[in-house]
This record gives sequence, structure tokens and C-alpha cells, in this order.
Amino acid sequence: MKVFKLMFKNTLRHKLRTFLTIVGIAVAVVAFGFLRTVVTAWYAGVEASAANRLITRNSVSFIFPLPYAYRDRIARIPGVETVSYANWFGGVYIDKSQFFARMAVDAKTILDAYPEFRVPPEQYETFMKERNACIVGADLAKLYKFELGDIIPIEGDIYPGKWEFVVRAIYQPRDEKTDGTQFFFHWEYLDERMKAKMPGRAGEVGWYIIKIDNPANAGIISAQIDDLFRNSRAETKTETEAAFQEDFIQGTSLVIDLLNFISFVIIGIIMLVLGNTMIMSARERTKEYAVLKTLGFSGKHLIGLIAGESLLISFIAGGVGLLLTYPLVGMFSLFVPKTWFPIFYVEPSTVVLAGLSAVGVGIAASFFPIQRAVRTSIVNGLRFVG
Repeated sequence: MKVFKLMFKNTLRHKLRTFLTIVGIAVAVVAFGFLRTVVTAWYAGVEASAANRLITRNSVSFIFPLPYAYRDRIARIPGVETVSYANWFGGVYIDKSQFFARMAVDAKTILDAYPEFRVPPEQYETFMKERNACIVGADLAKLYKFELGDIIPIEGDIYPGKWEFVVRAIYQPRDEKTDGTQFFFHWEYLDERMKAKMPGRAGEVGWYIIKIDNPANAGIISAQIDDLFRNSRAETKTETEAAFQEDFIQGTSLVIDLLNFISFVIIGIIMLVLGNTMIMSARERTKEYAVLKTLGFSGKHLIGLIAGESLLISFIAGGVGLLLTYPLVGMFSLFVPKTWFPIFYVEPSTVVLAGLSAVGVGIAASFFPIQRAVRTSIVNGLRFVG
């Protein structure tokens, strides 16, 4: 009990220094938590991918289309439950800064392929009856104040022309990990316009979404699909949805890796800040430690005093930093368009990592002060002037 009492008193002996140390570490923890949240948000699509969904795209590049005729052949492969498809539509709504995913999809199967998008049955029925109808995510509807019956005008770029879509359904994300900013409309509507204006681009899909009965067979089914179209005019590459998502964001991987690296550099900064405080404290108390040794305090007692003080400061600072991280992330999500980061919240893994880092930093920062205190003899300790 005496050791614990001394530990708390030592922590509060230099209140200003302890306070500034806690503030410095807390700021670093906030920066670490925020950067880690950005990294996890960027890869949220990969994390939310379903294990039983495959994506088949053109083997050359994602931007090259596939024939619509592939659909029935894929559906006949054993283990395939649902075959859907989509085209990246692009286009400009209001201006180029208003970005959100706009896709032409197979209206009959898209919700079977993506059960996490929940649409009220009556809205879905209305959507199916109207060729230029669209489905928007709840987060997208909230952002742009879309309501059922609203007309959304879009200026085409990939598919030129003026397009008008009527909001007939609003889907609700199944959970917080589901993207609520998507925009879907009938692929048939797109194909009809292409047949009339650009016949050469009719009958094309961007990629196939394939739902399988057993995720364990993903590799086998992927190989069967690609073998089916080998040496054709449009060979395919089939992979899990997670792998497809990773390929899609590969172009920004350098930036994300840099953010990830910086977040861990911050841990080193935390250790330097706390380590400096502990070294200064241990140096000032060299005589005190010598006196404690003469009174019968063992090396274990000194280790407990120094490590306990270091861990106490790191725990307090880490807790304050994590508490401040939540409102900062919340404020960021309010000011940054939801379409940039559809899924943006502090992951439990970030909290655990920050907590473990606080423990590790507390232990590491006390290492050199402990060595100095334990190795310094009583005589040298009493003679020390500093």
C-alpha cells in the first residue's frame, strides 16, 4: 500500500509537468485514433464484403465491358445461386464535386445479390413498374433531401445525354457497416438509350455480381467461370468481392499506407514524450531512491514506483485522448460529405490498439529510469548532485 501511495504522490509532485505530459500524449492519441479511423474507413468496403459474393469483370481492366450474353452461361455453373450485373454510370449531378456512386443494375436480382440493402416491398414494386425509376440510399437521400417522387437530373459523361431519374424507393442499410449512399436504376433503361443512340455499346455490362451457395467453393467457382470464357473476345477475371474492392482502391494505396505509417510514428512520439518525463523524474529522485534502499525498499519496490507512475500517466492520457477522439470523428463526419466516407466511425480495433499502445508506451518509457534507479548504489545515489 505504501508503494501505491508513493506512486500517486510522485505523479502529482510536479503538477504542471504531469499535466503538460498528459496533454501532449492525449493530443497524440487523438491524432492516432483519427488517422486510424480514416484508414479503416477507406477499407470499409473490403471489410463489409460478403464471403459468398464473387465479382466477374473483364480480365484486361475494370473499365472494359462484358457481353450481356455471359449471364446465362454463368448461371448454369453448379454452386451459383444468383447472377446479377451492373454498369458504372458516372454522370454529373449539379456539378462535378457532387460525387456518389451511380449504377445501372439488374433490377430483378440486385436486392437478392445485396440483401443488406433493405427496400420496403411497396416501394420496390413501384420501382419495378417505371423504367426511369431509381433507388437511393437513406444516407444519400438525407444528404440531398431526396424524397419519393423527386426527379434527379444527371448530365451523362460515360453515357452522353441528359438523363432524368425518378426516386421511387429509398433503401435502408442493414447496419452501420453498410454503405447508404448508393444510387441504382434499371439497366434496361440504359441499354434502350444505347440501342437508339450508340448501338455499338448496347448489350454490355460492366461486371457480374455472383452469389454462391458456399463461400468455401469461391476459388473453384471462380476458376470455372474464367475457364468458361478463356480465349473469347472478352476474357474474364473472377474474384471474391473483397479482392475486387481491394483492386478498386489500389490506386490510392500509397496515400493510405502513408497515413497508416504516420499513425504508428505517433506512437513513437508518445513514447518519447512520456520517456522524457520519466527520465527527468528519475534523475531528480536519485537521492530519494538511495534513501528508500537504505530503509529496506527492494529493487521490485522501485520498479513498481517508476513503472506504476509511468503507466498511470499513460492510462490517464490515453483515456482522455480516446474520449476526445469520438467527438472529433463525429465533427469530421458532419463536415465531410457522406459520399466521401460512407462508413466513418471509430472501430473497436482502433480503441484496442490505442489502449495496448498506452500500456506498451508506459512500460517502455519506464525502462531506462528503472535501470538507472536499480543499478545506482546507495553511496553513489546519496552523492548525486543534479
